[in-house]
Amino acid sequence: MSETSPRQGLGLGLDALSALWEERWPALPEGRQMRHVHPDRWVRFHSLPGSKRYPESDSEYAIMLDRHHTVLNELGPRDPELYVVTREWNGDAEPIARMPQLRQVDPDARHWGSHVHDDDFPDYIVYEHEYVSVRPRSRQALDPLLRLVADEVIAGVTLAPLDLRWLYHPYDGGGDVFAPSASVTALKAAHPDWLSTHPSGM
Repeated sequence: MSETSPRQGLGLGLDALSALWEERWPALPEGRQMRHVHPDRWVRFHSLPGSKRYPESDSEYAIMLDRHHTVLNELGPRDPELYVVTREWNGDAEPIARMPQLRQVDPDARHWGSHVHDDDFPDYIVYEHEYVSVRPRSRQALDPLLRLVADEVIAGVTLAPLDLRWLYHPYDGGGDVFAPSASVTALKAAHPDWLSTHPSGM
């Protein structure tokens, strides 16, 4: 991963960010994998009543966004800025032009790194390209991104404070929290109706 100066749109240079991420979260930063590495530091919240997956009205979009922001506010009430990590996948080892929708909602993102995501089929290897930016922790900055996630237009988004003490991975249907176990316990107690009824927590 290439290096950038400390405040050219990022809280840290890219190499320093990579090192801090490996120190705090020694696994690829995706909810599917992180759950198994840090089960005591994980909780999933559903974004609509009754675990409904997709919003279909303005009122349901409002509930979905309110739940995301409630969790973010409780995780980091004193964090004015967040890292926004986005991902895209294709068959090219080098990143190509980002999707127009991502460029629109996260225009300042910089390429952070690329790696093989899936090599199960040698004739078509899938590469994952990661991008990162720093954005205000505000509805104006984050809601367009969260709506794209809810509508399943994009996936693989992670939000994190600049010290990476917690991670938030929104998906179409809810959000995965990775945080110190005490914070996870407090969040579960504060929002029991947002939890899954399945024994796995999914």
